[in-house]
Amino acid sequence: MTTQPITTLLFDFDGTLLDTNELIIQTFLNVLGKAYPLRYTRDDVLPFIGPSLKQTFDAIDETLTEELIEEYRVWNVDMHDQLVVEYDGVVETLRLLKERGIKMAIVSTKTKNVILKGLKFMQIEDIFEVVIGLDDVVNPKPHPEPILLALKRLNATQEEALMIGDNSHDIEGGQNAFVRTAGVAWTVKGEAYLATFKPTYMLQHISELLEIVEGQSL
Repeated sequence: MTTQPITTLLFDFDGTLLDTNELIIQTFLNVLGKAYPLRYTRDDVLPFIGPSLKQTFDAIDETLTEELIEEYRVWNVDMHDQLVVEYDGVVETLRLLKERGIKMAIVSTKTKNVILKGLKFMQIEDIFEVVIGLDDVVNPKPHPEPILLALKRLNATQEEALMIGDNSHDIEGGQNAFVRTAGVAWTVKGEAYLATFKPTYMLQHISELLEIVEGQSL
């Protein structure tokens, strides 16, 4: 693994920078509750957090995928600002990283309009030079395509980059793109689960990124 200093940070969004977990859970329960009454519980939908909607709904019933995606997006956007919560220290840390000249991008499996809605909610639309959403790529994470596209648009190399996320596909996507990775201990699936994918770092708090970009070992 490279020891080159980290100058570029690639962030997942949902569950990493903004706590959208309750929004996602409630959206799935609402949409699937109509299609499959009493079939899905909170525990049942937790694995759906992370993969793209197409991946999730294809696994349930490919014939209903497009219909369920449309219902999901409508309900999700309507309830967005009521159900999302900011994580401690995220906005402050991102602004400090920006001041230090760190290149930053969002690499998400959500569509770009939903990501931008979240950035607006947090009032950090000015932070990220690049935003890669589901509609920018053919293959979502864990395929390396979105990560490599973000690096290309940032004019950054794999050796200087770190992919940060709360889910397995963030870590595996980073590994598939040959960049260093950081899991976040506040993942809804639990730190122990995320640790099984062997990220380079495990963040207990977002501010630890300040130490990482300074080259200090955690």
